[in-house]
Amino acid sequence: MTINDIKENPIVAVIRHATPESIVSIVGALEAGGIRSIELTAETKGVTQMIEKVDAEFDDRILIGAGTVLDPETAQSVIQAGADFVVSPTLNVDTIKMTKRYGKLAIPGAFTPTEILQAYEHGADIVKVFPASSVGPSFIKNVQGPLPQIPLMVTGGISQDNMNDYLAKGSIAVGIGSALVDPRKLNSEQDYEKLTEQARLFTNQING
Repeated sequence: MTINDIKENPIVAVIRHATPESIVSIVGALEAGGIRSIELTAETKGVTQMIEKVDAEFDDRILIGAGTVLDPETAQSVIQAGADFVVSPTLNVDTIKMTKRYGKLAIPGAFTPTEILQAYEHGADIVKVFPASSVGPSFIKNVQGPLPQIPLMVTGGISQDNMNDYLAKGSIAVGIGSALVDPRKLNSEQDYEKLTEQARLFTNQING
């Protein structure tokens, strides 16, 4: 997997509160709506089992990320379960090293230009600007001025209304959570159909 895979699938659906029983249906509904990149948050109970299930069911059709990874031990466990990329809310150098040891994409979180550069110097493939909503799309353009070599992704407050602004200002991907998918609200077949429709609205906006 390369950075280009993320660029080609710039909407990363951040999935919290899923279960091993629901995850295949959730990812299936997202895939039907055009989503190709997902991030399962590591604090979710049974996350390694869920990664294994998605990996087995969808193979190379879905890019699987693990999010909220705070330490190298967690990074190792999610990678061994099948994660293609590892996302953190903060900068932990040992987590980056572990991720790179396995040849996976490291996406640590940072907020200031200093942190962004430090993350990149320590081996980050992409740096996640979080929380992006606190600074807005123009921040991405301003950072890319002196640091054009660093690929940036944004999460935190990203919605259908503002995601194209972030992409237009230089972000290569957007992480979208509850604005796209909230597993706690998926209780019927109709709910999953609505999730597919919602995913299609997002992907159509990117492709349109």
